[in-house]
Amino acid sequence: MKRFIIVGLGNFGAAVAETLHSMGHEVVAIDRDPDRVDEISRRVTRAAVGDGSELQTLERLGGADADAAVISTGGDITASAMTALACRDLDLPEVYVKVVSRDHARLIEKIGVTETIFPERESGTRLGKRISSRLLLNYVDLGAEFGLQEMAVPSKWVGRSLRELQLRRRHSITVVAVHDMLTDTMYPVPNPDEPLKDSDTLIVAGEAASLASVAQSR
Repeated sequence: MKRFIIVGLGNFGAAVAETLHSMGHEVVAIDRDPDRVDEISRRVTRAAVGDGSELQTLERLGGADADAAVISTGGDITASAMTALACRDLDLPEVYVKVVSRDHARLIEKIGVTETIFPERESGTRLGKRISSRLLLNYVDLGAEFGLQEMAVPSKWVGRSLRELQLRRRHSITVVAVHDMLTDTMYPVPNPDEPLKDSDTLIVAGEAASLASVAQSR
């Protein structure tokens, strides 16, 4: 079990806090808004009204013993920067900060956090890629022009096996799992000789350009 400090309980911060707590971790949630704190109080370990940008507040709530902090103070760039500095003063091993713009990200990155997260941009990117192809169901950008996508089986692949298709050689992609949608069964090590069905979806990894190309297959 790890201990997490979540500062800012808007939609993003609250979702992170609830998810971590549901996975069995200790979660301390902090926000200036009493209503937000009251709303989440039964879904985290401890919820407190306070200013997370103040070092004393973090110390009082046991921030020094936390494994990581997630900062989600909306568009208040000053508050997120000051909170990140306070977390650095506590020598927290990991600090994640939600940002709302490229400039916000540049500022926070100069403080030296673990990672900046731009949920709206990431969601927009995934949606753009998904709606660009009738086959594409989901896409995850893994950085450095590399990604992971879930796609329906193209009609010309139905009835053929992965060994027969030779997707790594022909398309420079790797099928890491097959999802049988009818039985909702995931096969993380797919049988290379099993014919693909039109009810299957493929979890595919590769370079972004290769993934985009194969998503346009018919």
